[in-house]
Amino acid sequence: MNAKKIAGIGLLTAVVVVLQILGGFIKFGPFSITLTLAPIIVGAAIYGVWAGGWLGLVFSTVVIFNDSAAFLAVNPFGTIVTVFAKGICCGLAAGAVYRLISGKSVLAGVICAGVTAPVVNTGLFLIGCLIFFMPTINEWAASFGYESAGSYLILGMVGLNFIVEMAINLVLSSVIVKILSINKKIA
Repeated sequence: MNAKKIAGIGLLTAVVVVLQILGGFIKFGPFSITLTLAPIIVGAAIYGVWAGGWLGLVFSTVVIFNDSAAFLAVNPFGTIVTVFAKGICCGLAAGAVYRLISGKSVLAGVICAGVTAPVVNTGLFLIGCLIFFMPTINEWAASFGYESAGSYLILGMVGLNFIVEMAINLVLSSVIVKILSINKKIA
């Protein structure tokens, strides 16, 4: 690992922290959107799979301290497992998908990584909810007038957030990687 790579990953680490803290103020429904997937995707594309995993770990750490109080109050272990699994895995998966596809097209690689990261992040969040929080999710669904916990999970908790996250992160990560690759092919 050279100084340029360390500095780049360090800069993206700071961007992840700042975006996750600021993103906590932007809410669609009961939860804030995740703006930090774009720098995770960019880091995974530029610096590799493990950089994506590192940035996902940083993202998860900020989420635990900044945006998970409702879940921590219900099940601390389940919250920690869910938050760290979704964050780390979305970074690793984005990096792996980018590596797999970018040999043919950098843009296709970053677009596919840009789809993969929010799908993995949201998918593992939903799985964590099913495993660790269903009694609470059922109560929340009933209190908000939803007919079922499933409709509350999809429509109330992740539906609009997922669409907004996907759109923002696809645009940001694609543009940033394209700008960075103008002068240098990303390997």
